[in-house]
Amino acid sequence: MTEKEIFIEELKNRTRKFAVDIILFCNSLIKCKASSVVTYQLVKASTSVGANYRAACRARSKSEFFSKICIVVEEADESVYWLEIINDANLSSDLNELLRLKNEAIEITKIMTTTKKTLTK
Repeated sequence: MTEKEIFIEELKNRTRKFAVDIILFCNSLIKCKASSVVTYQLVKASTSVGANYRAACRARSKSEFFSKICIVVEEADESVYWLEIINDANLSSDLNELLRLKNEAIEITKIMTTTKKTLTK
């Protein structure tokens, strides 16, 4: 495997782990109407990150790849937003995990934003 292929596989695994970790984290949130709405949105966004990254890796053209990466950036950033809402609304008692997941979402957003920028040069 080339370095690029290894990086791609590691990123696929990382985005899948992020989605699973979000799902497990959401199961620990305080049970209320608001948390069920926020959980739904966060799970949708976080699982979309990995799904769209995988789709980007299978893209048939540069424009299709770019389009999928744009979606990944949006969904990763949306995940950050919902994690901030959870924090601001005190919906979690596990602040360490909340911070870890938020940092992971930010890192994934940065990686994908960099990828997107390299395609527009």
